[in-house]
Amino acid sequence: MSHLDNIPSTPGKFKMEKSPYIHNRLRWHSSLAKLTLWSFIFLGVILIFFFRSPSSNPLPQDPSRRSLRTFNWGGPAWEKRVRSSARVRSRNGISVLVTGAAGFVGTHVSAALKRRGDGVLGLDNFNDYYDPSLKRARQALLERSGVFIVEGDINDSALLRKLLEVVAFTHVMHLAAQAGVRYAMENPSSYVHSNIAGLVSLLEVCKSANPQPAIVWASSSSVYGLNTKVPFSEGDRTDQPASLYAATKKAGEEIAHTYNHIYGLSLTGLRFFTVYGPWGRPDMAYFFFTRDILKGKSIPIFEAANHGTVARDFTYIDDIVKGCLAALDTAEKSTGGGGKKKGPAQLRVYNLGNTSPVPVSDLVSILERLLKVNAKRNIMKLPRNGDVQFTHANISLAQTELGYKPSTDLQTGLKKFVRWYLSYYSGGKKAAE
Repeated sequence: MSHLDNIPSTPGKFKMEKSPYIHNRLRWHSSLAKLTLWSFIFLGVILIFFFRSPSSNPLPQDPSRRSLRTFNWGGPAWEKRVRSSARVRSRNGISVLVTGAAGFVGTHVSAALKRRGDGVLGLDNFNDYYDPSLKRARQALLERSGVFIVEGDINDSALLRKLLEVVAFTHVMHLAAQAGVRYAMENPSSYVHSNIAGLVSLLEVCKSANPQPAIVWASSSSVYGLNTKVPFSEGDRTDQPASLYAATKKAGEEIAHTYNHIYGLSLTGLRFFTVYGPWGRPDMAYFFFTRDILKGKSIPIFEAANHGTVARDFTYIDDIVKGCLAALDTAEKSTGGGGKKKGPAQLRVYNLGNTSPVPVSDLVSILERLLKVNAKRNIMKLPRNGDVQFTHANISLAQTELGYKPSTDLQTGLKKFVRWYLSYYSGGKKAAE
C-alpha cells in the first residue's frame, strides 16, 4: 500500500456543502499535488540508492559499476586464449564457462574441471570486497593449470554474448555473486547489482544462445532464513529471509524458475552451507578467527537468546566441489534456442551441506588446538544484522540424485585450512602468488 492510500479523501471535518464542484476540484488538485510530490521523493530515493550507495571503502565511483567501464577485451589474441582455455581435452568432456572463477568456490571448481579434461574458461571482475591480491593469487594458480580468466563483469552483456559466440559452451557454472550477510547493510546496491541484475544479464544472453547451455548456479542456505524446522529441506518454506543477501538469492531462485518456464533453460540451483577450506574468503568466521587468534586479538563468539548455541553446518570445499561437478554431469540439455522454448526443461535445487552442525564455540576450540594458541573469546549477543542461529542441511535429495556424499569432518578440514593459511601468510607475508 502506498503512502497516498493512507490519506483520507476528506481530511478532518472540513466540509464545503455549498459547492460540490469546488470541493471536488480542490480535492483533485490536492491529490495531484501530493501524488506529484511523493513521485519526486520516490524517484529521488531510487537515484540516491543506486548512484550514491555507501561503501566500506569509499571510492570516486560506485565499485559495483566500475568494471563495466574499465576492462578491455576482444581481438584475435584474446579470442585465441579463450578458445584454448575452453578446449575440451577428454573424450566425454564438457566445456564450462565459470563465472566468479577467481573466487573461493570458483577457483576450486575450475581447477577440478580442468584436471579431468574439461574445457574451462573463467570470468571475474576482481572487485575489492576483500583483498584482491588473494584473488590474483588464485588466478595465478589457475593459469598454471591452463585456465584463462577473462576480466569483466557479468552485467556486461556484450562481453557475455561475445564469449558465447567464440565458444559454444555446453554448461555455465554461475558462481559470481556479492557474498556476505553483514556487508549488505553497508552496500545494499552491490547485492542487487550482482545477485539479481547480474543473474538476469547472464540468463538473457544464455536464453538467446543457440544452442543454449545448461546452467548450474550458486544459491545459498541463507534462503531458509527464519525457518525453524530442522534439518532444512529443499521443500521447506523460503519466504522469510533474514538478510538482503538471502532475499537476493531467493529472488534468484524465482528468476531461474521464470527463465526455465519461458525459455527452456536447464537450471540447477545449489544451496551451499557455510563452505570453508584453503584459499577461502577472509570475511568468513573460520578465516578471520585464525588471523585474530594468531595476532592475539579477541574474537566475537555469538550466542542466541537465553544463552542459546549458534551453530553452522560447516562444509569442506572438496565436498562442495564434488557436488558442483555432479550437478554439471547430471544437468540435462536446455530445450530452447535463440530465445524460443521448444519443450519442458530441467529445473532443480539441491542442498549441499555436511549435515553435521557444529557450535561456533567448538570451531574455535579446534582452531586453538591446531594453532597451539588460546583464543581471547568475547561472548556477545547474536546481532540483528542478518545472521541466523543455526543452519542444518538435509542432503538426502542430493545423495539420491547426485550421489553427493560429504566425507570431511570439521577437524580434518580445518587442519588442511590451517596448513594452507600458515604457508600462504608465513611471517605475516604471502608466501605464494
